[in-house]
Amino acid sequence: MFEKLKNLLVRFVLWFEDRTGLWAMFGPSLTHLAPRDAKWWYVFGSATLLCFAIQVASGVGLAFAYIPSSGDAYQSLQYITNVAPLGRFLRAMHYFGASGMVLLVGIHMGQVFLHGSYKFPREMNWFSGVALLALTIVMGFTGQLMRWDSNAVWSIVVAAEQAGRVPFVGKWLAHFIMAGDAVGGATLGRFYAIHVFVVPGLLFAGIGLHLLLVMKHGIAEMPQVGQIVDPKTYREEYHARLEKTGIPFWEMAWRDSFFALATTLVICFCAWYLGPPPVDVPPDPSILDTAPAPDWYLLWYFAVLSLANTALEDYIILGAPLVIGLLLFCIPILSNSGERHPARRPLSVIALVTAVLFVFGFWISAMHMSWTPNFHPKPLSAEVLGTPGTAHYRGGEIFQSKSCINCHLMAGEGGRKGPDLTYIGDRATRDQLVIRINNGGIGMPGFAGNLTPQELNDLVVFLESRKHRFDEAAGEGAKPESLPLGTSAR
Repeated sequence: MFEKLKNLLVRFVLWFEDRTGLWAMFGPSLTHLAPRDAKWWYVFGSATLLCFAIQVASGVGLAFAYIPSSGDAYQSLQYITNVAPLGRFLRAMHYFGASGMVLLVGIHMGQVFLHGSYKFPREMNWFSGVALLALTIVMGFTGQLMRWDSNAVWSIVVAAEQAGRVPFVGKWLAHFIMAGDAVGGATLGRFYAIHVFVVPGLLFAGIGLHLLLVMKHGIAEMPQVGQIVDPKTYREEYHARLEKTGIPFWEMAWRDSFFALATTLVICFCAWYLGPPPVDVPPDPSILDTAPAPDWYLLWYFAVLSLANTALEDYIILGAPLVIGLLLFCIPILSNSGERHPARRPLSVIALVTAVLFVFGFWISAMHMSWTPNFHPKPLSAEVLGTPGTAHYRGGEIFQSKSCINCHLMAGEGGRKGPDLTYIGDRATRDQLVIRINNGGIGMPGFAGNLTPQELNDLVVFLESRKHRFDEAAGEGAKPESLPLGTSAR
């Protein structure tokens, strides 16, 4: 009986293999030789692939209930989170799966760079990895927009505003991002298609290419001091070492499986214990009291933009992604041979440590930064307002009533979204103040239609008086009572 079942099973397996050829296709990936010293450093790539699988599975589950319509998306997300069975857990799995994917793909790239594994003949492995990193970030950003809350809508506005600064094609890019002249249903439909079809399709193709390249060129050994990569002899030397000391891949795959299992358990625990990210208030362009900030993995970049000098903002917005992308792509072009061991590549170690500290430092700054106006600032002190009834006093009150203080610091009070105006009188003339107040500026609306000539005069008098010398003098009599429009205090 047992023998008959065994023969039947063997015949079925042979029939199945004859009809599908699956073992012939994937078997070599399990039996190919891998370096014996490829141990725990090499588990991050497979863990990233597992996170992508979690994203696909949880994304399919969410798609059954999510409605990509501007009128229903927010409510469908509320339904998934609060009503649907396991909906809250599924959303959280999707979020933490994305977080894990971003984190692990970054660690994987750092390990490849640290070990010089991008060198000959694995340059294309590196190029495809850079493309996968970019797609992963796009996947994360578009996924954030699927929440279709106030934060998502304002994030799209910010992205379109940044894209609009690109020379020549900026207007077209902004129009493409918003799928029109304003954020609406077409915008959500466009990002839904990008998030669900375009980016995953490219990721599937990119991952397939990346794995094929790994199979073709083999897994890089751990770098050894003095083991030089010479494109003329590397392949022969690599295969000779592999034939001598290599082991079948499946014998070392237990580490990948163990780490992948641990990663899955961590994601499940975070999903169960922490839950999904909160959904902001419903989308409404008229609601300004919101915090359009990206998810944690892009906060460092927003911190860079927020802390940068206004004059440099355009260059950073347009140039930084381009420069970072070009630098990453050029790494194997600049150095594809020579030493791989970190001890013999100190500049590479310094570059990696600097990059990590840069991102981590700005990320920490972002966690303590005000991204939006302060909608509940403390009122200006009597010392700042000056003598009641004067133009200076009235200007200070207008500074508060017109919400200037929501975005600008004044003597330590107010928002930090705009420049600190505590000593604006030292930096701007009366004419400059009038022009800026009337016409607005980067991220600042114009107030020409919201101020009477008298209110504008009083406000300018107040701002013009904000100089270090007035603080030092600390005398109300030193403050100008009134100045006619069109004249300068200097």
